[in-house]
Amino acid sequence: MILTRGARITGAVLCALLAVIVVGWLVRDVRAVDDSGELWRYWAGYYDARLSVMPATSANDVVLLVVYLVAAFAALRSSVASTVLVATGVVTLAVRLPGLWNIGESRMNPRFADDLRTRALICAFAALAAGIALIITAGAGRRPPRDFSERAPTRPGQGASVTAFLLLGAAGAVAIAWEIRQAVRFPDIYPEWYVGGDRVLQGLIDPPPGWFTAVLALLCLFAAASALFHAVHARPFGLIAAAVLLTGGVTGVVRAVHYEMLDHFGDLPTEDQLTVATWFFEVITGAVVLIVLARRGSADAPGRPHQGYGQGYGYPQPGVFGPPPPSQPPPGW
Repeated sequence: MILTRGARITGAVLCALLAVIVVGWLVRDVRAVDDSGELWRYWAGYYDARLSVMPATSANDVVLLVVYLVAAFAALRSSVASTVLVATGVVTLAVRLPGLWNIGESRMNPRFADDLRTRALICAFAALAAGIALIITAGAGRRPPRDFSERAPTRPGQGASVTAFLLLGAAGAVAIAWEIRQAVRFPDIYPEWYVGGDRVLQGLIDPPPGWFTAVLALLCLFAAASALFHAVHARPFGLIAAAVLLTGGVTGVVRAVHYEMLDHFGDLPTEDQLTVATWFFEVITGAVVLIVLARRGSADAPGRPHQGYGQGYGYPQPGVFGPPPPSQPPPGW
């Protein structure tokens, strides 16, 4: 199925709206923090970043901005625009939903003024409405290709599917394993780690770290399973998961270099060594999955439904897609 022209334009506008919301908060943080260099250090996860004002955003908001911009372009040009809009809407809903009960709670956000929290809550409602609208637009605006002149949605090829399945499946399993380990090591921070609280540090517009990690793990596992069956939606969901993994891995490696953890890797406790190794794994997984899923896949012939791997799969044909363990290390690092 492909999208009608009206649905494509509507989806692109909604993605642009989501991007504008994120840009507004990023600009607010850049202007509010006296030294922009410290803001970058905070986004990178440096524990010694000195900030005059508590930022409302994190590195994940930068990733979301890229996702929205790519999704807006894909909505207008891609053969898989429908699944791109669904993936973008689902991720937006998952990431912004905790804001409904976190942002307006002064006990959870004592570092932010009331007017700022009010604006953040309005933006959260707007983002959730846009996410729902994206899913509705993707469903209501679909139609089958009329002929070969209209590009049918493309699916990941065999090699890309196997690679994405193995790497994203492993990344999701590793994220879950770290969450289990954290629950054993720091049981006193639950349930705030997932639903928010005064003992958990998070950006004003961002979800609690445990919630975000759970979303990332589910996203990785869903994309991995979709890739295994060569589903069309494996590409957008997998690309978003890869982008988040890559960002989390890069910021982790940057911290490891900054704190000279690599220079003294052999002296680190075993758990710390595994944490550093996980950051490198995220970098590799994110980069490789981005490369393999961004490549052209195979397209179904108009009027002929996809039958899975084997009968009816065929050779790759031209097509176009147009985006850790915990995203921050466990408390106590």
